[in-house]
Amino acid sequence: MCSPHRATCSVLVIFLLLHSATSFYLPGLAPVSFCEPGQSTIEIFVNRLDSVESVLPYEYTAFDFCAIDSEKRPSENLGQVLFGERIEPSPYKFEFKKKVDCKPVCTKSYNTNKPEDKAHLDFLKKGMLLNYQHHWIVDNMPVTWCYDVEDGQKFCNPGFPIGCYVTEAGRPKDACVVNSDFNDKDTFYVFNHVDITIHYHVVENEAAGARLVAAKMEPKSYKHTKVEAPDCTGGPMYLNNKFSGELKIGYTYSVQFVEDKHIRWASRWDYILESMPHTNIQWFSIMNSLVIVLFLSGMVAMIMLRTLHKDIARYNQMDSVEDAQEEFGWKLVHGDVFRPPRKGMLLSVFLGSGTQIFIMIFVTLFFACLGFLSPANRGALMTCAVVLWVLLGTPAGYVAARFYKSFGGEKWKTNVLLTCFLCPGVVFADFFVMNLILWGEGSSAAMPFGTLVAILALWFCISVPLTFIGAYFGFKKTGIEHPVRTNQIPRQIPEQSFYTRSLPGIVMGGILPFGCIFIQLFFILNSIWSHQMYYMFGFLFLVFIILVITCSEATILLCYFHLCAEWFHGRLLPGLCHPLLLLQAPDHRIGQRLSSLVQFNGLDQIGVGCLPPCPLCFLPGV
Repeated sequence: MCSPHRATCSVLVIFLLLHSATSFYLPGLAPVSFCEPGQSTIEIFVNRLDSVESVLPYEYTAFDFCAIDSEKRPSENLGQVLFGERIEPSPYKFEFKKKVDCKPVCTKSYNTNKPEDKAHLDFLKKGMLLNYQHHWIVDNMPVTWCYDVEDGQKFCNPGFPIGCYVTEAGRPKDACVVNSDFNDKDTFYVFNHVDITIHYHVVENEAAGARLVAAKMEPKSYKHTKVEAPDCTGGPMYLNNKFSGELKIGYTYSVQFVEDKHIRWASRWDYILESMPHTNIQWFSIMNSLVIVLFLSGMVAMIMLRTLHKDIARYNQMDSVEDAQEEFGWKLVHGDVFRPPRKGMLLSVFLGSGTQIFIMIFVTLFFACLGFLSPANRGALMTCAVVLWVLLGTPAGYVAARFYKSFGGEKWKTNVLLTCFLCPGVVFADFFVMNLILWGEGSSAAMPFGTLVAILALWFCISVPLTFIGAYFGFKKTGIEHPVRTNQIPRQIPEQSFYTRSLPGIVMGGILPFGCIFIQLFFILNSIWSHQMYYMFGFLFLVFIILVITCSEATILLCYFHLCAEWFHGRLLPGLCHPLLLLQAPDHRIGQRLSSLVQFNGLDQIGVGCLPPCPLCFLPGV
């Protein structure tokens, strides 16, 4: 049954899955049922305003729109605060199934002779010039503006502009192209009226009432002749750029309800997601990534099967040292690649932090693929990532301590402290400086002081102790044993060709992985900066797996090319580098005999380099 205000009907996850085999909704969120007129009130919540032409989002009240000061704002989770979402109630309220025509909300008066009014008016003009967008929410769904695009398709945008601008040359910008009446030069047009259409679905076999399945609107502009009693007729509400004097802007809205028997509550987001033409582009991205992976896999297979296999088989059959002296290339540096690195402290710290981030990304994407981090659960993605990072301090400390001990390090306290504070400290310092800039600009993306304190508490009270626990168990374990003994005197490195030097290797090793993810990266950045919804986590998880494979194969190729050039200024990590274990136990003495004939060229040539997660790690010249 429905309560006088609204009823929340409990729905279990199993019921949702069995109720409709073709639709899926976020588990744990219960639908809301609305009753007859006079018994259920629908309320619109407003979110921050943003623009694709500006990186600074602003709160709804910053533009001096109609607002309510008395009501309490809904609670926001950590992810929403980090993303700068600021949801608050609005004066747009109406009864379920009760049609409303041109109802006034409020009237804003401005006098350009008053500095405060002039500042508000100038800020509103700036918002229209930069095409800032409203983002309204009804029943946890975005209010969408649906309009026709190319090929007769309809695009539903989860936002609508606050106004538009016609340039001095008479060229309409952005939303001004939708109305031919917007034709005055150097003029702003304010969208002060919205026509809202609520689609609902009547529940037949469940609890009494109806559920909202879509909320659509169309922004309009009216210069009301009678602001106190508007009729939504007449010309548009315009504001000349050189206007001075007094101005009144009346905000109104109209509401109508449409029953839709074909859309179920569990699939009510489909009309928004299907209108976004991303699917074909995503498949193109997958195919592009697969081609790169197949190319690299062929290269690695050719090296492994034709080169290494034959070389190792022939090398193991040698009976005399004289035959071994004729060998060259990667076989001669097996006694040097496992030399303790010069910057073993930093290498182990980066390995620990990389492990922490890698596991965090993998688990987050896994839960996202299951639907737990869908767009309906606002801020859940960032909240999950932050919480996982905090809880994964133990693997970070363990990996850093284990590798640092294998490198022969003894400053375990410094290692643990750097693992706890180096990488997170750099990120937090950058975040803090950016937050100060956003706070100075008055942007809604600026994080409140209380949230900063909460993040520091999570870091110091949970992540740091867990890192110490992981480091304790890591140092208790024995160091990783190398498969071959290391020569006491390092080999002299011959002159290198251009493609085996550091900068070309970094470029070649970065282009291929970037080619796998650049399309996904484009959509992710759009979802962050353009308030677009990212929902194809299945594609993202698949691309993530392809990226890991691509990085691994590119690392194997670069490692092999550099070892063939006898450049051992990189470190092969045992346990991660099985494909290129150079020589077996009885054969390493040959390399030692050969290396002893080479003059000592200085210990300062020894370098380090390795970044996870790769089956084979090698970063030349670091």
